[in-house]
Amino acid sequence: MLQTPRAMRGMVVAPHHLAAEAGLRVLREGGNAIEAMVAAAAAIAVVYPHMNSLGGDNFWLISDGTSAPIGIDACGAVAGAADIALYRGQGYETIPSRGPLAANTVAGAVSGIGAALRLSARWGGRLGLARLFEDAVHYALNGFPVTGSQHANTVAKLPELADVPGFAATFLEDGEIPAVGAVFSNPALADTLTRIAKAGTDDFYRGDLARALAAALRRAGSPVAADDLARHRAIEVTPLKVRLETGTVYNMPPPTQGLASLIVLALFDRLDCHEADGFDHVHGLVEATKRAFRVRDSHVTDPAHMKIPPEHFLDGGRLDDMAATIDAARAMPWGTDPGAGDTVWLGAIDGEGRAVSFIQSIYWEFGSGVVLEDTGIVWQNRGTYLSLDEGALNPLAPGRKPFHTIQPAMAGLDDGRLMVYGTMGGEGQPQTQAAIYTRHVNFAQALQAAVTAPRWLLGRTWGDARTSLRIENRFDRAVIDALIAAGHDVELTAEFDEVMGHAGALVRHPSGLIEGAADPRGDGAAAGF
Repeated sequence: MLQTPRAMRGMVVAPHHLAAEAGLRVLREGGNAIEAMVAAAAAIAVVYPHMNSLGGDNFWLISDGTSAPIGIDACGAVAGAADIALYRGQGYETIPSRGPLAANTVAGAVSGIGAALRLSARWGGRLGLARLFEDAVHYALNGFPVTGSQHANTVAKLPELADVPGFAATFLEDGEIPAVGAVFSNPALADTLTRIAKAGTDDFYRGDLARALAAALRRAGSPVAADDLARHRAIEVTPLKVRLETGTVYNMPPPTQGLASLIVLALFDRLDCHEADGFDHVHGLVEATKRAFRVRDSHVTDPAHMKIPPEHFLDGGRLDDMAATIDAARAMPWGTDPGAGDTVWLGAIDGEGRAVSFIQSIYWEFGSGVVLEDTGIVWQNRGTYLSLDEGALNPLAPGRKPFHTIQPAMAGLDDGRLMVYGTMGGEGQPQTQAAIYTRHVNFAQALQAAVTAPRWLLGRTWGDARTSLRIENRFDRAVIDALIAAGHDVELTAEFDEVMGHAGALVRHPSGLIEGAADPRGDGAAAGF
């Protein structure tokens, strides 16, 4: 569908339509964009359980519609007991990607909700967690239809997850994988959400729920303990920003790869390209991505350990020098070993023009695979990205924040529009963000067309081993041939390949008109009124 949904009083976009509708219900009741996002985030943690969970991390960009956004970093740190000696002593060369030893960082997502609601209170937000979690509790208790994405990922990952504590009991029905359309529920998660609604988000880290979680983590074999939960706090941060010809774009600072997303757009802004989806557009963004990833892979880590501040790389002169290395006709050789990711991006804009760009992740599909006993919570495996080499850029160390591929985006355009946009998809996130932004803003494509149009991905994602330039086969064959001739290692994919991620976007015009777009590669919707 290429028709762009439009509304005036508010809109929510999410990669599952039930989450978008949960947020819209809050807007209809007079809730603000933050409150709508909390409702949508809680709902999607239920109805897209392979993609995200309360046992993951999240990041927020929040704008009052008139000033630069505020960022919330709700990233959990490495457990105090999870050091290199723990893994080396058990014979590991790398951190296991699944199971209890993969569940080695604190889950920050619930703290992010608490921090966002404190900002909401400054706006006069009045809805409590019991109301905001209402849809999520309903779906967890009474069930929801299994999506094709959940079914396919369960089929694909069951061999490596079947014996992980709690996985089979939660995600299989009588030992079988639920079919598409089967009603799936998680009553234990409903109880956990209800408990948080009554006691508050802090209970997850420093209350009765925290003690129950710590005990469940210990029984499962995870190194995360009560003290690790108690130390955690979500923090407000100043987003990174870069000035483009079309406006100012914002993204999250480290430990996310938001810096890379801004570099990609800034470099492309310096190239001579005037047509969407032609060779110059795709080639230019791919080559910009390579330069941005070199910076990311050499410097981005826990901000407490960065030797050069990220703003250094957004200096205009340095960006000019970097752009000058891009050959307009030839591809730079490329080969990296990036990570995968399983994530959800959601956006909300209310009738007052207040906006939220939000992203939540458990890293890989189903995270560590560990489902904590009696809670229904899937714990992330974000710490798997860290290295057992003390000399690495991102080494495992107690209290250290892991690198995150996830990062929400926001832009204040010079014509007065406010844009929130993002996607899941590991390495693909900066690339898809750049594709959507340039198509819609630089080349005036309709918003839904910009999200629906064929995409590409340099690198690997979702656990695949090959590094190549994947391109959906809907691209013009002449463009594909030109990319191959320029030296790109092109690999064609299906026409709407889920490997490209589930993207979305919202744009508010000065008139108050809100436009939305959801990705046909997912199960989402842009729901407005």
